[in-house]
Amino acid sequence: MLKIDQLQVRQLPPLTFEVDAGACLAIEGPSGSGKTVLLRAIADLDATEGQVFLDGVERQAMTGAEWRKQVRFVAAEARWWEPTARPHFADVAGAYRLLVGLGLDSSHLDRPLDVLSTGERQRLAFARALCDNPPVLLLDEPTSALDAAACALVEREILARLDAGVAVLIVSHDSEQIERLSDARLQLGPLSPQASARAPASQLVVDA
Repeated sequence: MLKIDQLQVRQLPPLTFEVDAGACLAIEGPSGSGKTVLLRAIADLDATEGQVFLDGVERQAMTGAEWRKQVRFVAAEARWWEPTARPHFADVAGAYRLLVGLGLDSSHLDRPLDVLSTGERQRLAFARALCDNPPVLLLDEPTSALDAAACALVEREILARLDAGVAVLIVSHDSEQIERLSDARLQLGPLSPQASARAPASQLVVDA
């Protein structure tokens, strides 16, 4: 279980909620409401106040690297530190299996990343995030650059991970995707330079 306790994200009221293993929580809200910032805060990529627990262990009990191995943030446009994807995968055989399921092939590991399409890089980054089986996935617009066929492949993999007990938090502009994947939704209120304690509180909606 991922537990968020009084997490302070920008001008939003402190957030407290839980995501069980095998459950998918959709983070919704207008542009600028803090959706991506919230995912980054949970991943300990940005400084914030409040506590985050995984299976009862507070993240401050781990190094940042140890935490992010278990609570994996997947950006819409991931960063790469090598010219090809292969060096980013410790388990190349596992990478091959994932790539096939995502509509790619082994050649994508060795092609220069800067000649690949945004959608190809997005699926490679998704495979990279899954390769060592983290128990929590924080997905920020995971299919924003994909056509319908590729999107369906990614969603199939997300559903398989949910069935395997992975907890998923997802930000998506696709309301139909949210309906297909999520068990509950966290609605964030709008933010502005004038936002204050009177700003709308976040609302957790559990789907039927």
